[in-house]
Amino acid sequence: MIMDLILHTLYLFLCSGVLCAQQMTWLPCQFTDENVFLNKDGHPETQLIHRQAMLQFGQTGDDPVNPNAVTFLVTGLNLDLRRYVEGVEAQDLECELRRYSTEGIQVHWPSQETQEYNRWFSCTLKHSKGLLTVTSFLRHPSDQPPPGMQDYRHWPVIEDREILTTTVALVMKTQTPSVKAALSSQRKLHCQFALDHRGSNVTVQWHRQHRGERNLLFSHSSHSSHSARNQGTGVELKNLARGDASYNLPFTKMSSEGRYICSVSVNPLFTSLDVNLNVEEPPRVAISAGPILHLQEGEERRVFCDADNYYPLDVEIVWYVQDPGASGQRVGAPLPRVLENVLLSSHKNNKDKTFSVSAFFYLQGSQRNSGKQFTCSVSHQSLRMPIKKHFIVSVEEPSSQWFYLTVGVTVVVLLIILQKSLRYLHSASRKSVQKKPY
Repeated sequence: MIMDLILHTLYLFLCSGVLCAQQMTWLPCQFTDENVFLNKDGHPETQLIHRQAMLQFGQTGDDPVNPNAVTFLVTGLNLDLRRYVEGVEAQDLECELRRYSTEGIQVHWPSQETQEYNRWFSCTLKHSKGLLTVTSFLRHPSDQPPPGMQDYRHWPVIEDREILTTTVALVMKTQTPSVKAALSSQRKLHCQFALDHRGSNVTVQWHRQHRGERNLLFSHSSHSSHSARNQGTGVELKNLARGDASYNLPFTKMSSEGRYICSVSVNPLFTSLDVNLNVEEPPRVAISAGPILHLQEGEERRVFCDADNYYPLDVEIVWYVQDPGASGQRVGAPLPRVLENVLLSSHKNNKDKTFSVSAFFYLQGSQRNSGKQFTCSVSHQSLRMPIKKHFIVSVEEPSSQWFYLTVGVTVVVLLIILQKSLRYLHSASRKSVQKKPY
């Protein structure tokens, strides 16, 4: 008996933090309750009440993990919510529970008893790093009818320590709550769903909403396995039978940006998940100088760093200068110095709605700059690391220039003198031959 108690305690210890080695047993949740009342003008208002709750997985009659909280005991394995968060650490999940109103519509759910009424709750699980979103409906059967024609104005009271035994009726999941796409790329917006029974009329739709406009991209409504109504494209119909409603975006354009909404409707339930698509195009970076820029002493050159065809607008261009020899030293190496005399051109709007900009400065040919390395660093949200382009300045000394010039002029003068001397000697030789009497 003592050994069993020790093993049970060890089991609870290993399962602390919500996760066991095999599967999740419970999750702390925030239950956003609602108190709907009429204000002094006779209009309904809703007061949100945040209450402590537990999402507990088990069997009917299980003791609550936290007796002081409202317990939503999820039973039944026909549709297991835990399967949709496999591989995710429990501490990375954010759980929220809410009441769900059917607007007074009472529909017999296939798995319920004849005399039962249903109370509905929505459960949303979000990854703290935005890797997935799962939303589901919990059905709590009751033998008491709703206390009004419209349940959202007459919610049954839930006590602080009450245990609500529920089952999962519908679940939706997306693994792409936020998507970043480059221009002309192909992306799949993930959306899957599952019901706890077959044969219901299910409507699946995709909408795109951007700047106040909402457009229907795809719609599928099945009355039975033999009849269906379809509108639009982007979803593989053969995959819908197994609950895969992912939308294929074949060619990303700038106009593709926006909020994509995957929705599933099964009377009396309706739920949706958002997928935010952001277009990010990395800049193409080029500088106007080659690996080595040759300058003469006193010469001035304007040097450009161009960032072309990027999106969105914000980009940062910084010019640095440093001694390339000192940069290889591990200890005591001077840090690159940011150039202060850099000017930016105005942004250029390209035909494809991307942007371009240039950062330039005037470089003086002087011995203090000779051998220095100048680097252009471009940062943009589409880049994991900044793009860097650099060149090294080589400045010729004035003395060497005058030396080569003097030598060149001297050689040219000597060649001219030599040419004239040869002509003179040749002419004199011909004259002496002509004066001979023989």
